[in-house]
Amino acid sequence: MSEARAVRRRHFLRTTGLAGAGAGTLAALSGCGSGDGSDGTDGTDGGKVTLDLLVASYDKSVGASIGDQWDDVVRAFEKKHPDIHVEVERVPFLKIDAVLARRVKDGRAPDIAQGHLFAPYAEDRLLHPAERLFDVPTQANFVRSFADAGRVDSVQYGIPILASTPRLFYNTGLFERAGLAVPPRSWAELRSAAQALKAIGVPTPYALQFGPEAAEDELLAWLLSGGGGYADLGGYDFGSAENKATLTWLRDELVGPGLAGAAPGRLTRTQAYAQFLRGRAGMLIAHPVLLGAADKARLPYAHAPFPLKEGNEAAPPVGLNDWMMAFRSGGHVEEAGKFLTFLFGTGSAKTYGGAQATLPVTVTASDKLRADRSQRKLWKFVDQMPDAEFHPVGLRSWPKVRSAVRERIGAAVAPGGSPAQVLEALDQVSPYLSSPSGD
Repeated sequence: MSEARAVRRRHFLRTTGLAGAGAGTLAALSGCGSGDGSDGTDGTDGGKVTLDLLVASYDKSVGASIGDQWDDVVRAFEKKHPDIHVEVERVPFLKIDAVLARRVKDGRAPDIAQGHLFAPYAEDRLLHPAERLFDVPTQANFVRSFADAGRVDSVQYGIPILASTPRLFYNTGLFERAGLAVPPRSWAELRSAAQALKAIGVPTPYALQFGPEAAEDELLAWLLSGGGGYADLGGYDFGSAENKATLTWLRDELVGPGLAGAAPGRLTRTQAYAQFLRGRAGMLIAHPVLLGAADKARLPYAHAPFPLKEGNEAAPPVGLNDWMMAFRSGGHVEEAGKFLTFLFGTGSAKTYGGAQATLPVTVTASDKLRADRSQRKLWKFVDQMPDAEFHPVGLRSWPKVRSAVRERIGAAVAPGGSPAQVLEALDQVSPYLSSPSGD
């Protein structure tokens, strides 16, 4: 990708909120919403305001849930703010977006919610912007790349939490057997490593996760590595020359020779992680949640940055996270701001590290983790967060486009597949940018 085109793409991502996917200073905000709950109505009980908090619950398979920590956070917050009660409602993470959408449609939006999508609610003017929830120092404390990703029309509505940036994991035991001393630093070295792994009988030398679970994450990592991406100055740009070249290389140099397993178009993230933990996959892009599982399995492994196509430098990492958002309908902007400020303030919720292996989304919490030797395994992941680039989560159309990516991208790299045809078709799923309105 030319330098001029790269600058244009970064400008587009920044100005539309697509560039970058938490842990907590308590700062009381001035009253700036309708309804302070003083009359005992509208979510109050005898003068005590009740905040409705909708959060996702997770299983404890690969990476434990932080769900159990919400009770601790709420208990600590209510002790500090006895005039505010927080009612926590947990929903399985696979259902959180559907439940939230139904609640909003029925006129029962929670005060604060966790979810994977925020742009539709922001465009419909249902959310409080971050600047009404946090004072300037608190808002400025978020890692810039992740805060920028929460923007719609240059206004931040999405508040990042449970952050992650993947890296290239590799089985050091298999590498040693295959005569490989270092992780790949270019696509050519990745292909050579995959060939060496295949020669010693590894079923899936590189686990290309183009199945329906999270194909958009794997795809973005490769497109960024090849100098492309999902969007440019004019909107979605799947069909760029760089993207076509990337998928053509995957089809001809990795999938075709059998270096990506039997059926990468059906390989989900869960399956790829399971293969890696059983020693049947040599390399894969993975999130820090895999650290604890690999340690438990006593698997010899290491991780490295995902390489650029031509090598010697790291590719831009993919940023991922869930989003917290505060709805306007309840009229509890001051109380919601106090809770969110508590959540993301220093010294409050430790929603990172340990079995959770999620990353902090504030600068102070990142510095704290970086100084904590017990969290040393997360340091490299934290270090790459400022450079993270994101899916176009600030666009209302992204969920529809994401579904199309999951359904179609595997066909692009299958034998006889047409990367150009698939990518150009993705551009037509939602060919025009939304026209979001700010608050």
